[in-house]
Amino acid sequence: MIERKELTKRFGVIDPLSIEDYINHDGYEMLKQAITMTPEAIREEVRLSRITGRGGAGFPTAIKMNSFAAEKGEKFIVCNADEGEPGNFKDRYLMEQDPHQIIEGMLISALATGATYGYIYIRGEYRKAIAIMKEAVTEARLYNMLGTHILGSSFTFDIEVRRGAGAYVCGEEFALIESLEGKAGRTRVKPPYPAQRGMFQHPTLINNVETFCNLPFILRIGGAEYAKIGSEYASGTKLISLSGNVRNKGLYEVPYGRTIREVIETLGGGTNTGRPIKMVQLGGACGAIIPDELLDMDIDNERFEMFDSKMGAGAIIVIDDSHDLFDIILRNMEFFAHESCGKCTPCREGHIQLVRLVRKFVDRVATMDDYISLKSLADVIHETTLCGLGQTSPTSILSTMEFFHEDYLDRIQNNKEVRP
Repeated sequence: MIERKELTKRFGVIDPLSIEDYINHDGYEMLKQAITMTPEAIREEVRLSRITGRGGAGFPTAIKMNSFAAEKGEKFIVCNADEGEPGNFKDRYLMEQDPHQIIEGMLISALATGATYGYIYIRGEYRKAIAIMKEAVTEARLYNMLGTHILGSSFTFDIEVRRGAGAYVCGEEFALIESLEGKAGRTRVKPPYPAQRGMFQHPTLINNVETFCNLPFILRIGGAEYAKIGSEYASGTKLISLSGNVRNKGLYEVPYGRTIREVIETLGGGTNTGRPIKMVQLGGACGAIIPDELLDMDIDNERFEMFDSKMGAGAIIVIDDSHDLFDIILRNMEFFAHESCGKCTPCREGHIQLVRLVRKFVDRVATMDDYISLKSLADVIHETTLCGLGQTSPTSILSTMEFFHEDYLDRIQNNKEVRP
């Protein structure tokens, strides 16, 4: 079996609305252990684990945690559950199936860093997840897992659930902070970074839902043992949101180092149409689009750097040969044009022009000049925008220009303007 269920092992086993069920399945045991440890010892286990952030950027969790721990004064922890990336649904499953695992991970993180208050910022459309997380927080308080003198110790930490308003850009850390502060969701210029000055100008640690869920797992088996799971480039397991033209759509948990083809063929059962795979988009709408011949690549961030990308939040969208490449890219660019916060000019104006240029390829009227303009504009947006939205949104264009170059040339050579 290529699956290894650790974060998902309680799915379908426990009632997510029952803290007793969670406790009866080893829940909050690692919180009890963490209370007996020094903050330095907890952070050392995280360092040994080599875990990287599961929200998309893949930044080493221990570096962010240590930087945050070194700060003084009031400090906040934020769980980023603003899962707005098309093709991703792993965080929704974690919140709806095992909410206390997230709370326990946040508590362990607070113990390791000296934070005293936390927020869970959830995508506004996730009504069920919001209701479940609010109930879980209430239950945790009743059982003295949150609040003052947690489990009879001197540890104090509480959590508040906040609902987003449906803005994709609020998945970016500073736009999320602005939204939490009651402002419009727009990014800030960095530095300073959130770990130094975030919520209300106080140090703030922001991690993805899946990242927090890994912390109890790391303490349970030890950081060194955790580091043995996966590959030399990425440790632990990864939640994969598998969708598109595939038989068995759903959420799968696999160790890093397994191949994309294994996930699609073994877990996904191949295409649901019986047609060959034309392309696969990785990470969601902001990810690279690759051809079938690259599907034997391992799932880890090191491999994905070949096309200046990351595995992202873990989406794998399978697209068979009945779909047109440029229709897919156009949908992506229309999405990003709509979701841009408008703060920086390259993103605000650039995406409008990307839509215009890609539509010319869809309508079969594109020329070589349009191709050159599309490449140049995508590069400019990628290099000059303020936040991750603009930095990653052109990835589908840039990756297809490399891997599907002939499709662009064929569309130009056979456009309506030059047909007899």
